[in-house]
Amino acid sequence: MSFLKRFPPPADGVRHRQPDTEAVLSGRSLGAGTLYIAESRLSWLENSGVGFSLDYPTISLHAVSRDLNAYPWEHLYVMVNARFEGEETKEAPMAEGEEEDSDDDVEPIAEFRFVPSDKSALEAMFSAMCECQALHPDPEDEDSDNDYEGDEYDVEARELEQGDIPTFYTYEEGLSHLTAEGQATLERLEGMLAQSVSSQYNMAGVRTEDSIREFEDGMEVDIAPTVAGQFEDAEVDH
Repeated sequence: MSFLKRFPPPADGVRHRQPDTEAVLSGRSLGAGTLYIAESRLSWLENSGVGFSLDYPTISLHAVSRDLNAYPWEHLYVMVNARFEGEETKEAPMAEGEEEDSDDDVEPIAEFRFVPSDKSALEAMFSAMCECQALHPDPEDEDSDNDYEGDEYDVEARELEQGDIPTFYTYEEGLSHLTAEGQATLERLEGMLAQSVSSQYNMAGVRTEDSIREFEDGMEVDIAPTVAGQFEDAEVDH
């Protein structure tokens, strides 16, 4: 394949080196070699010194695949947003009425599988990939983070632009801004509130000391004349 080139193995920033690892591109084996997971890029080299490198910004997904139904060997799966010469592409059948998209409208995707002879090394390979991928954040994410950088945000100028934003006052400031009608309404509400507080002792079903005292006073007033009349009637009958 023409994308395979001869280059020296990376020496700086290598987080993981996995020998005897088969590289598979879209179901086609490229042979066995050594996988280098370095901080700058992901590289794979045959024993003859021929191989390829992948830049981390082009890698959209990487994962450990243990599903033997999807692939007969456990491996490190890497999806790349790029197309490689010699790669076999599969086109989905078109339904009637659909127009064929041009090559420029279809985003190229390539699937690599790295199958080490030592399956216990897969976790270390995956961890090294995560660490190196984090060193190369997506440029689009950086642009979104920088949307709020620049000149200092002027709150007062923004409020002047939006005239429908209500103004809030403290209690004392609010009183000073009341009209005569507003003052009268406030006094009436305060009077209603005072009556509501004073009537708490006369709530139905609640017996307080004041309500009990009022009840006892009423009993003395209402019952005493009745009892006195009974005694007078008794004396007359006698």
